[in-house]
Amino acid sequence: MRICVFGAGAIGGNFAARLAAAGNEVSVVARGAHLEAIRARGLTLLSGDRRIVAPVRASDRPADLGPQDAVLVTMKSSGLAVLAENIGPLLLPDTAVAFVQNGIPWWYGHGLAASRPPAPDLSRLDPGGALARAVSYDRAVGAVVTSSNHVMEPGVVHNISPERNTLWVAETDDRPSPRIDALRATLVAAGIASPATNDIRYDIWHKLMANLTGSTVCLILQQPNTIQKTPEINRLCRRAHAEALAVAAAHGVVLDDSPEQRYGPSRVYPDHRPSILQDYELGRPMEIESIVRAPLAFARSAKMETPTLDAIESICVSLASSKGLYTA
Repeated sequence: MRICVFGAGAIGGNFAARLAAAGNEVSVVARGAHLEAIRARGLTLLSGDRRIVAPVRASDRPADLGPQDAVLVTMKSSGLAVLAENIGPLLLPDTAVAFVQNGIPWWYGHGLAASRPPAPDLSRLDPGGALARAVSYDRAVGAVVTSSNHVMEPGVVHNISPERNTLWVAETDDRPSPRIDALRATLVAAGIASPATNDIRYDIWHKLMANLTGSTVCLILQQPNTIQKTPEINRLCRRAHAEALAVAAAHGVVLDDSPEQRYGPSRVYPDHRPSILQDYELGRPMEIESIVRAPLAFARSAKMETPTLDAIESICVSLASSKGLYTA
């Protein structure tokens, strides 16, 4: 399969190397020192005792890479305007474009089951409809990822969770399709778990719970995930989690989850700084809209009271805006 990974940083680099090692024709869109290192020495992935050096094609200009069977968009949701401006040369009429991002995706309201309430106004996730025009809803594929990685140095990605690399993919209306079957089979053949799902919005909200009710608290306190186990902060996270579960349920997504499961005594808290905190510390544009504000839009459209989440939203927006990393 011809696959382009658009945004071959930590997660994207992991998947690109695995897919290339499995025999796919892989290209990556990268930039700066990372791009130059990949061009000079290939893309290196370190995962457990495995070392992959993948000779992928690399450019900061998608036009150099040509049409693709599939595009995995692994850049942050805060950078999707760049994608909208540049993705055109990668696309054929039937190219699948999987959006592998945190939080609520820009396409969420498209293909929504009639049994679920309409989505709120999510236009801030796609200002001016640029993504809808450049990609189109027909090409868009839902995707949810579980994988921990970081870029050790330009051209070298360390997969911190060798046993946990999963990418759920589905059509935005959850219908079975040959292109989803083909993409899922390609991922599995490359050592990337890709379980079947018949409700991609369930998977989106399930992943969102950790970011919205835990990672945001790490941002506010500027502490790693381990802060969530301290009694006072644990109570805060539990309250936020209960509110978020209720919001999801009000929009037809009833999660097999609870504050006790998520923040109970059996939970293991890795000494890891979540990506939203890393972005704040490194001065990178932050995913405030998709992780924090869009979920709260669902609460307000359902006329729900969410005092804990409202407070978290206010502080996160203030922190990000004060450093010019988000425009409210």
